[in-house]
Amino acid sequence: MTKNRSPPPDSQTVNHHPADNFDCQRRRQWLKILTVKFSIITPSFRNSAWLKLCLASVADQAGVELEHIVQDSCSDDGTQDWLPHDPRVKAFIEKDAGMYDAVNRGYRRATGDILAYLNCDEQYLPGALAAVEKFFTANPKVEVLLAGSIVTDGTGNYLCHRHGMVPNSRHIWYRFPALTSSIFIRRRVISERGIFFDTKWRDLGDFHWVLALLQAGVLIADDPMFTSVFADTGENMNLKPNAVREMAETRALIPAWMRPLKPLWILSHRLRRLTHGHFSLKPTRYAIYTQASPDQRVTVDVPHPTPIWWNRL
Repeated sequence: MTKNRSPPPDSQTVNHHPADNFDCQRRRQWLKILTVKFSIITPSFRNSAWLKLCLASVADQAGVELEHIVQDSCSDDGTQDWLPHDPRVKAFIEKDAGMYDAVNRGYRRATGDILAYLNCDEQYLPGALAAVEKFFTANPKVEVLLAGSIVTDGTGNYLCHRHGMVPNSRHIWYRFPALTSSIFIRRRVISERGIFFDTKWRDLGDFHWVLALLQAGVLIADDPMFTSVFADTGENMNLKPNAVREMAETRALIPAWMRPLKPLWILSHRLRRLTHGHFSLKPTRYAIYTQASPDQRVTVDVPHPTPIWWNRL
């Protein structure tokens, strides 16, 4: 005879109504909708040592969902020996037509809601992406966020702070108000508006891309948060001869009526920075990976921060 056995104490629960399961499924769906996923694109070519620091700074971003896509242009400096085996990234090793073509390829492959690109010699600060997610959640209509960057030398020593600021259609020709390491965009800027980088420009693609955003009426906002570190190594692309040539070509595009007023636009830009509080920085600190410390962030105190990039004046 089979005896009736009582279930163990921890299983003596009331039967769930089918509606309870439906509610759970609906909650999971809503959580999925509310979760913001980041796609970070890094174009790479012969920058193996710097790339490792960049990857580490993305991988330790806490509290966010992300994918890190690396577009490597068949580097022959040892990158191919380790990059395809790094579980933290989605690596694509293929020839491209330059950095901006590599970024465009990454954007087309991206599955995230918020997109950004981070060069090999750039890093995210701790908690950067969580702060960006909070901003976009609170500002659903904003399509592009310009945050701030800390500029260091090649060894991680402090140089200056550079705030992001919504560009003015006149000032932008003379003062570019953001570093791309701290620009974040909603997916629809690419998928719906189709505003990719113009690969005609090999060094000034950033400028012409932001100009295209302005001309398309994309809603851009800035925030005083600092999200990235830009390493001024002295080998940056915008210091090389091709960049100088493209700068000359770009200046030729400035409307003729604006050129005599250049001092006015620069003064107006500086007054905007002043009213935005860019010259009222308080002592701070930052934590980054360095060539001397590739496995652990090093904290650097900044008792006297400055918004002036002295060696680029």
